[in-house]
Amino acid sequence: MLLLFILWPFPQARAQAEEAQQLLLNVAKLSQLRQIVSDMRQGYELISKGYGTIVSLSEGNFTLHETFLDGLLAVNPAVRDYRQVAAIIRCQRSLLSEYRSAYDRFRQQGDFSPDELRYLTSVYGNLFNQSLRLLDKLTLVLTARELRMSDGERLQAIDAIFSQMQERLEFLRHFNRQATLLALQRQKEHRQVRALQQLHGLR
Repeated sequence: MLLLFILWPFPQARAQAEEAQQLLLNVAKLSQLRQIVSDMRQGYELISKGYGTIVSLSEGNFTLHETFLDGLLAVNPAVRDYRQVAAIIRCQRSLLSEYRSAYDRFRQQGDFSPDELRYLTSVYGNLFNQSLRLLDKLTLVLTARELRMSDGERLQAIDAIFSQMQERLEFLRHFNRQATLLALQRQKEHRQVRALQQLHGLR
């Protein structure tokens, strides 16, 4: 079973919209971010309903974009424009795209049982939820009035968030590779069984 994979513990999600409301000063950008979070949480809710339902939101509404940072009040533009900020967003987008693609593939191939597919949705949902929490942390660091930190401390915090986001993306890729290997092994076994059945029939 897929339970051979080892997962770290994932805490439950916090109220994304409530925190975002306190972090953004620009009303228009606040609405934009809250809509993004709402769309993402809607996607997670669809996934969590089970293996038969997968995210069907359009890419336009369900993809984070670097422009969501435009409304954040950074202490220093050098902090806001730090290269790792965009890298964090790209990692989150890759995580979202790759788990959706992998889940669709595993579901369509038919190599996993319903229970195993439900396990996949749980793993992907937890990873996705963790990525949202990391975006929360990033928003805090980039918002001047929320944390009393020097620019150097903010850059260090951004580096730490990037490492954590990258860790989750690397875990996802490892998990998908292992699941793919398992699926390939089962496909091979199925082919061998069919070959034996055909051989027996010829006799």
